[in-house]
Amino acid sequence: MAQVVYQIDPVHSAAHFSVRHLMVSNVRGEFTKLSGSLAFDASNPANSSVEAHVEVASINTRDEQRDTHLKSPDFFDAAKFPELTFRSRQVTKQGEGLQVKGDLTIHGVTRQVMLAVEGPTAEVKDPWGGYRIGATAETKIHRKDFGLTWNMALEAGGMLVGDEVKITIELEAVRQA
Repeated sequence: MAQVVYQIDPVHSAAHFSVRHLMVSNVRGEFTKLSGSLAFDASNPANSSVEAHVEVASINTRDEQRDTHLKSPDFFDAAKFPELTFRSRQVTKQGEGLQVKGDLTIHGVTRQVMLAVEGPTAEVKDPWGGYRIGATAETKIHRKDFGLTWNMALEAGGMLVGDEVKITIELEAVRQA
């Protein structure tokens, strides 16, 4: 089988994240506007690639004040850096899934990350005659590596916001003609 090209379905895809708050709990949020494409070769995963774009202004942590702060120059600086991007460099088979190594750009800083991918699923026909696949990808990053350094020391010791960020991407994509 040859490479098949898919477009990310933004309505059925999201990038979720989790970060420690006050060193006692995790704050979760998501970016709801994703776009991009993937080329998948089931018989030769090394011949596969993915490129994704995430709109920073689509951040949602269920708290408007926090979301406004996250879009500000203290964090993502959405006015200056309106998009997060990921471009794969290498795709390898890993058990039942894939490992995707690529360049993640946040806040104008690019670092290499490794995504552990569950899937992609077998292709299914949707009610409108299209063909879709899905996948879940996970990674962890250190936000300071991307220039996201704002924090506040706590009176009892420790910091307001943790450094490690867990990222989960839920992806649904539609085959292109």
